[in-house]
Amino acid sequence: MKILDRYVSKQLALTTFIAVSVLSVVLVLGNVFRQIFELLINKNAPYEFLLTFIEYIIPFSLIFTLPWGFLTAVLLVFGRMSAEHELTALRASGVSIVRICVSVFVLAATCAGACLWINLDIAPKAQARFKLALYELAMNRPLSMFDSDRVIDAFPGLKIYIERNDGKELHNLIVYELGRDFEPQKVIFARRGRIHSDPANRRLLLDLFEARYEQRDAAAPQSLARIRQGITMQQTTLPISLEDLYERNQKRRPLSSFTVAELREILEEGRSAQAGSADLPQSGLSEARVELNKRFSLSLASLALGILAVPLAVTAQRRETAAGFLLSLLLAFVYFLLIIMTGWVKSRPEFYPHLLVWVPNVVFFFLGGSLFKRLASR
Repeated sequence: MKILDRYVSKQLALTTFIAVSVLSVVLVLGNVFRQIFELLINKNAPYEFLLTFIEYIIPFSLIFTLPWGFLTAVLLVFGRMSAEHELTALRASGVSIVRICVSVFVLAATCAGACLWINLDIAPKAQARFKLALYELAMNRPLSMFDSDRVIDAFPGLKIYIERNDGKELHNLIVYELGRDFEPQKVIFARRGRIHSDPANRRLLLDLFEARYEQRDAAAPQSLARIRQGITMQQTTLPISLEDLYERNQKRRPLSSFTVAELREILEEGRSAQAGSADLPQSGLSEARVELNKRFSLSLASLALGILAVPLAVTAQRRETAAGFLLSLLLAFVYFLLIIMTGWVKSRPEFYPHLLVWVPNVVFFFLGGSLFKRLASR
């Protein structure tokens, strides 16, 4: 029996590793092109930033690709064993389907444990860290935030045009300082500029050389007659605050970046009749409860999908890789679609969304258990 366990375990582990690797690469590449392609191409972001992004996004991809890859492995391995009558030979020798599937259950439990660890610890920390990646890019590589021949409006109260960025200096700059109604209050023209960071005060310092500026009237910024022109400066420094960028990414975090302790703290505050968390709207209490339950529910995806995959693979009796992958795609799509659908009502506590996130597991466990029991009784 040890030979049988090693045989099944080896094939399942190897196929799972290949499937998870392929699926993770596809999801990671999709996120790279969707989220940071512009930074890499237009902002000259360093390739270390790409590697950092991949490091942060991989834990989130594993939440989905690990159970999906395990599902694919079970369908392929047991589909082949059924098509080549290996299962028939084993059962004719007195080995039950339950005994054959011991390796499946052990590997499914291992994947579930890994998913639980990722969901509760690794992924939230990676998400919180990634939210600060753009801020750290601005601090460590400030020149990468300023493109040639483009208006930069990422900084509050400023619009900056740079004709050319040669990698060391900025040339022919136009800086608009905007008022409360986003109308220009001051316009600065400079031949050259240099940018460096001031981490202690969370700001960038833009040194301008050979500059002149025009000051507009605060009461009538559109009035050309009230513009004061001809004010020249050989050198001046313009501070650019990154506080808003830092606060936006650090304080207004999505719930997926909250740790379990933070989510429980939000729930405790709600139970104490407080106004929830400063980071969340009134519906945040329900959303926090959904997020906490979803992390535990998603961790059981490998078990729910695995128990259903065995009887389907044996019944289908297909050894083709394409057929197994398409079936895994269909099952994974249905499972994760049900999870996503609960997010549509996560801010509606009257629908009990924190309980709805467990529905996919209940459905798949019940359906898989029924089919598995029927298969074992043959």
